[in-house]
Amino acid sequence: MAEQKAVQHHNKTMIVVDATNCIAGRMCSHVSKLLLEGNRVAIVNAEKAMLSGNRYMTIDSYKEHLEINSVTNPIHGPFHPRRPDTILSKMVRGMVPKRKPNGVGAFKRLRVYMGVPEDMRGANMKSFDDSKITKPESYYISIGEVAKQIGWKGE
Repeated sequence: MAEQKAVQHHNKTMIVVDATNCIAGRMCSHVSKLLLEGNRVAIVNAEKAMLSGNRYMTIDSYKEHLEINSVTNPIHGPFHPRRPDTILSKMVRGMVPKRKPNGVGAFKRLRVYMGVPEDMRGANMKSFDDSKITKPESYYISIGEVAKQIGWKGE
């Protein structure tokens, strides 16, 4: 039984998810489900994922979050991501049981990229219908914009 399960994991294919114009939280919940099922998932165009809500309140809440640190010594963390790809991977990490073995394994199968890497250019990209934005883009703020506001230098 255990051998059969191990073989199944190697047969699972890489699912490439395009984050362009997707609401980040909804997309991440789908991705975490796929990871826990044993799939390998790559998220591309991380900086183009959207956050809904008031743009200024969103930026303010991220800036407030950055002020949380260790009382005795801030070097001990917590460390807050400023890059769009690490922000998204941290979102997914919050949706998997990160201290249990199946959650640790699931998180290791996740890859998040800004833009589209060369080897994934021709891949069949998946996007989830319920996570696509429904209003015009001006109603949302992209993770790339938030990242720039909280200190990401950008490439």
